Amino acid sequence: MATTLDISQLGMETLREKPTGPSAWWNGIKSFCRRKPLGAVGGFIVLSMLFIAVFVDGAIVGSSEPWLAPQHYDEQVFGEENQSPSMDHWMGTDRAGRDIFSRILYGARISAIIGFASVLIASSISLVIGAASGYFGGWTDTISQRIVDVFLAIPALVLLIFSITVFAARADAYEVMFWIILIVGFLLGVGTIRVVRGAAISTAANQYVDAARALGAVNSRIVVRHIVPNVIPTVIVLASIGVGTAILAEATISFLGYGIPPPYPSWGVMLSRDASVTFRQYPVQAIWPGIAIALTVYGFNMFGDALRDVLDPRLRGGR
Repeated sequence: MATTLDISQLGMETLREKPTGPSAWWNGIKSFCRRKPLGAVGGFIVLSMLFIAVFVDGAIVGSSEPWLAPQHYDEQVFGEENQSPSMDHWMGTDRAGRDIFSRILYGARISAIIGFASVLIASSISLVIGAASGYFGGWTDTISQRIVDVFLAIPALVLLIFSITVFAARADAYEVMFWIILIVGFLLGVGTIRVVRGAAISTAANQYVDAARALGAVNSRIVVRHIVPNVIPTVIVLASIGVGTAILAEATISFLGYGIPPPYPSWGVMLSRDASVTFRQYPVQAIWPGIAIALTVYGFNMFGDALRDVLDPRLRGGR
């Protein structure tokens, strides 16, 4: 006689439903922090920088009143020049009597704007050219890679300074910032095209791409539906690391005197040649912008490295 099989008698547990919504995001964040503690530290630094950049003053509501900063970045107090750190000025004052802590906080906004805007341009360039070059190959790949070779043969710093000198020699601070974003973004994009190209070549060799082609899909559809989504993780990782590179590039050219003109509080301007004379008598003033640059670049690099391990299936077992 046939008997009915009761699953519960076999001791089989019912499958748990996966959390969705905010709980899924929270679980993902906890898992990321547990697996990649250095990446979590980098992510905290990145979020802290973004928070400071947005709320250092009331710009988001059309106000210039400082919120997080004790003073405006260009507020001078005569008689308080070159003071040591104190309760009134946590990082001291510079040679013009301006609060260094306030200028460091305002400098985070400039670095964030330049870093993220440059990476947005770089990601667009590397994604479009890299994906097309890797998928189509042939003369498209040959021409694009020879152009990349030309730009990679020129030292990036020399090309950056030359471009800023040519296009922004007599520009104001905002125009200089625009050209820095455009040129740094272009140079970063050119430098990462080959990485995206390699990911596109690897993706194009998969069988589902051949199957799509056999079913009559045109090249543009294959690139958009199959190549681009599979190289996006690579682009995201390159972007997360590239923000730190863009910030460091801006600080470098500002240090050399080709960046954003004073009194705007770029971290590189605070370390510029004009201030180096003061540093001989008050070396502590050079420490704070140097720490800000080092921490920011470290944070983006650690976060980007951890993000690469998480997004790349071949590295998910790495630490």
